[in-house]
Amino acid sequence: MDSSNEPTSPRSPLAPYPPNSAQLKSRAPEFYGFVAWSSTYALFCLYVLWAILPDEWILSLGIEWYPSREWAVLLPAYSVILILLTYFTYWALALYNTSAFNSLSTITDTHAHIPTSKPERHTCTSPGINPFLTAAAPCAIPSPYDIPIGLVNRVLYARLPAQTQHRTLSCRASNANPSEKQACETIESGET
Repeated sequence: MDSSNEPTSPRSPLAPYPPNSAQLKSRAPEFYGFVAWSSTYALFCLYVLWAILPDEWILSLGIEWYPSREWAVLLPAYSVILILLTYFTYWALALYNTSAFNSLSTITDTHAHIPTSKPERHTCTSPGINPFLTAAAPCAIPSPYDIPIGLVNRVLYARLPAQTQHRTLSCRASNANPSEKQACETIESGET
C-alpha cells in the first residue's frame, strides 16, 4: 500500500500540522495533580481554622493537642524573611563574583574571537592585510568578531590633529573681522 495516501502522511493534503501526539497510556499525572491541588486547599483551610477559631471550638471538635497559636504568625513571617534572605544571598554572591572595574576581564575573556592579520580564505575581493577591511567588502559575509577595545577607543574618541584643533578653537574664540570669519568657516568645514 502506498504510504503517501494515508491521512497522517506529510504528503497527504489532510495531514495535520503539527502532527497529533500519541495518546498518554496513563492518566496518573491528572490524578496526582488533582490530589496535590485539593490537599493544598484542605491544608490551607485547616491552617486558617487553627489560626482563627477559639480554643473551646477546637477542643469541642475532639482535638486535644495542637501547636501554639504564635506559630500562625511566626511561620509566614519566617517564610517572608527566608525569601528576602535568598534574594540578598544571590545579590551578595553576584557582587562577590564580579570583577573589579580595573580588571582586564571586564573587557575581554578567554572566549573572545579577535581576528588575526591573516587574510580570510573566502573573500570575494583580493585578500587584504586587515581582516576588518576584508569583512567590509560589499559581497563578503564576515565572521563574527570581537572588536579590540583599542580600536573602539580610536574610532569613538579620536582627536583632531593638534594644529587643526588649535585653529578651530582660536576661530571659535575670536570675534574677528569678516575675512577671519571666512577663514574660520573654511577650517571648520574641512577645506584647506
